[in-house]
Amino acid sequence: MAQIHHSAACLRLFGEDLDPEEVSRILRCAPTVAERTGEVIPYQSGRERVVKCGNWRLIAEQTAPEDVNGQLRWLLSQVESDLAVWKSLVHQFEVDVYCGLFMQGLNDGLSLAPDVMALLAERGIELGLDIYSANVEDDATPAPANL
Repeated sequence: MAQIHHSAACLRLFGEDLDPEEVSRILRCAPTVAERTGEVIPYQSGRERVVKCGNWRLIAEQTAPEDVNGQLRWLLSQVESDLAVWKSLVHQFEVDVYCGLFMQGLNDGLSLAPDVMALLAERGIELGLDIYSANVEDDATPAPANL
C-alpha cells in the first residue's frame, strides 16, 4: 500500500456557548482559530458571515508525505493532558480531531499507532477522517480543505 501524499490535522471544539478565551485557559494553549457564536466575520469582498456555533481550533502543520501520527502527537502535546479536564470538555462541547488525507494514487493508506489511538481514546476525542482521492487523469492531488 502506497503512503498518503499529504495530510492535515486539527483539534476542534464546538459549542453554542463556547468561550474561546476560557477554552484557551483550560487547555493552556492559544488556538490557531477561534470564533464565538454570533460573531460577525467580515470578508474582503464586503460580505459578512455570522458564526453559527462557537469554535476553538488548533491546526497542525501539514505534512508531505502524510504523518498523521506525528500531527496528532504534536496537537495533543500542545494542550492540557489532565484526563479529568478532557472528560469535562467532551461532556460540555463537541470535540474531535479532523484529519484531511490527500491521496495521489488509487490505493494509498496509513496506519494509526497504538499510542496515538490511546491518547485520543483516553481523552474521549473522536477521530474524523476526510479522504480526498487524486484525479487519476491528470495525477493531481486536491488542495487542502479549510480546517
